[in-house]
Amino acid sequence: MTDPLLRLRGIHKRYGPTHALRGVDLDLNRGEVLALVGENGAGKSTMVKILTGVIQPDEGEIALAGQVQRFANAHASQAAGIVAVHQETVMFEELSVAENVYIGRHLQRGPFIDWAAMNTQAQAMLDEIGARFKSTTLVKDLSLAERHLVEIARALSQKASVVILDEPTAALSQQEIRDFYGLVRKLRAQGVGVIFITHKFDEIFAVADRYIVLRDGASVGQGLIAEATEQELVRLMAGRAIEQIYPAVRAVPGEVILKVQNLSHPTEFDQLSFTLRRGEILGFYGLVGSGRSEAMLALMGLNPAASGSFEVEGRKLQPRRPGDSIAAGIAYVPEERQRQGGILSFSVQSNISLAGLSRFARGPWLSSIRESALCQRMIERLRIKTDSPDTPMSGLSGGNQQKMVIAKWLGLAPRIVILDEPTKGIDVGAKQAVYQLIAEMVEEGLAVILVSSELPEVMNLAHRVIVMRRGRAVAEFERGHMEAERIVAAASGLGEPSTATTCGTALQSSLELAA
Repeated sequence: MTDPLLRLRGIHKRYGPTHALRGVDLDLNRGEVLALVGENGAGKSTMVKILTGVIQPDEGEIALAGQVQRFANAHASQAAGIVAVHQETVMFEELSVAENVYIGRHLQRGPFIDWAAMNTQAQAMLDEIGARFKSTTLVKDLSLAERHLVEIARALSQKASVVILDEPTAALSQQEIRDFYGLVRKLRAQGVGVIFITHKFDEIFAVADRYIVLRDGASVGQGLIAEATEQELVRLMAGRAIEQIYPAVRAVPGEVILKVQNLSHPTEFDQLSFTLRRGEILGFYGLVGSGRSEAMLALMGLNPAASGSFEVEGRKLQPRRPGDSIAAGIAYVPEERQRQGGILSFSVQSNISLAGLSRFARGPWLSSIRESALCQRMIERLRIKTDSPDTPMSGLSGGNQQKMVIAKWLGLAPRIVILDEPTKGIDVGAKQAVYQLIAEMVEEGLAVILVSSELPEVMNLAHRVIVMRRGRAVAEFERGHMEAERIVAAASGLGEPSTATTCGTALQSSLELAA
């Protein structure tokens, strides 16, 4: 057997009393896709930071192509041939694709930048990975999936031998995910070693050759994907079997609490009409760019160009700012929890109380006693794992960050909660906790709008699912009549010609009943 391309032995990393990595061993071969699996907080991010030179291990050895390495910084790791593509791409949006590919190492002709060579070589790499945009395109004009391709082109331009893909498909459409699978297979065929980090088991079984599972900073299992099962991986990740990830939703929808008619926007969505009932989970499904999230922003007064009529419990609502919708009892948990849902440097307590500071005010002063009482109540109710209410949001795992963002809104006692991709980037155990929370919310009489790209989520949780495509509602499915093939066909435009008409009739009927 030849030596592995990348070899880690006995890697330890401590942060004060926290032992983030405990003697981890890892082998990655040339032309292999290795799935790095584990719950949030298992040590995956620490491992990536060590491999990319962001931090150094306290103990252990890293060898690349048989040569022992110690990366003093990120530049040293990249120079050795290790490149990471993260879920959140970091780029210079006002620069071109070619400039981002060669950032910090521009091609030169004498003392001048060789723009022609840089554009040509970047275009060659884009063509190689199947990109459909030009190297001269500004990054700000690219979709998230296209930005991931730029990151891959950057890796190829550096002659990377190891590529780390960290949750790269979290916000991609189904077609973009399939294209990404092809790209991963192409990297493998070129002899690149790929470390693939994802919480989605279908992706692991679609592209990975082997797996390694981390739990509490230690390696607890590894092997061939062909010999593994999803249940086995879950048991290794969680240290327990998670037999039923989706809870039984026992709530029975009651009276109409929200009625939306003819919600439109010049470019993002058109003639969207629906009702939402108390104790109901209404799912919105569609591919990225279908207009789901943009419509939800309009409900929160964050899309001023939108038009249409809104009624909350029979009262007309014309939200022009978020405060209008919040006052009407609507809460919104955004897709990007770290950028839109909370403030990473603020404590758990400060984040939870952020949406309702006026409730804790005594004149010009905040009552720390009231604020602390709410925070403690929400931590206990949502079972948020934190050492202290003073822990910064950045110190929580992804699942606990999400629960903290939800807690911020539940503290306002809303009547309607909009959840936009509530399980994005969190592990299976945290997903189960969020699903249970959603079920409890509707059992307590709240109404929930669930926007998700995860078809199993909406099919297992929602009472009804509205499918959107190109800004329009094209189908509606009731619980007991949901079929994955029909939902995906409607979302992708492959459904029967009568689908839109049927949907329109069903929506109109529901509005007439509500009236």
